[in-house]
Amino acid sequence: MIDAGELRKGITIELDGQPYQVLDYQHIKMARGSAQVRLKLRDVRAGHTTERVFQASQKFAKAFLDRRQVQYLYHDGSLYHFMDNETFEQTAVDKALLGDALNYLKDGANLQLLTFKGQTIGIELPVSVELKVAETGPGFKGDTASAGSKPAKLETGITIQVPFFINTGDTIKVDTRTGQYLERKN
Repeated sequence: MIDAGELRKGITIELDGQPYQVLDYQHIKMARGSAQVRLKLRDVRAGHTTERVFQASQKFAKAFLDRRQVQYLYHDGSLYHFMDNETFEQTAVDKALLGDALNYLKDGANLQLLTFKGQTIGIELPVSVELKVAETGPGFKGDTASAGSKPAKLETGITIQVPFFINTGDTIKVDTRTGQYLERKN
């Protein structure tokens, strides 16, 4: 059990039998010595966020998520297939559980498969991935990194804003948490 004072961003707790990740934590002192804790939580299974208020004296059960290193193989229909890097066992995950992670998923990608009480609940991507620019407007001589941005469609189908000097065929690094351009790779 975790005391309210031990909660931090990134910790996963179990509420009503569901795993929730703490996104934000705020301790509120009230009159006469009482206190409350306001938590912004993300449902690990469904992906939605919620805010809840608890008494500071409340204890929380820590949710134990099993993380396995896997490699993305292929998809057929709405099922995406991953292979465990140690046991070579294959696991199929429904498209609905993957959500926005599909925007950064390419063949052969190494990532972590998350399970909660033996049930697959999703994947955890690395902080950044390298993707090839499939389509973008032309770059012109003199374009710099700080001059502005233009849309670029990447190999996975997602469209992001990139600097003007990025051309079709370039490989770029993208932040998977925000979907923003980080740098061009050589």
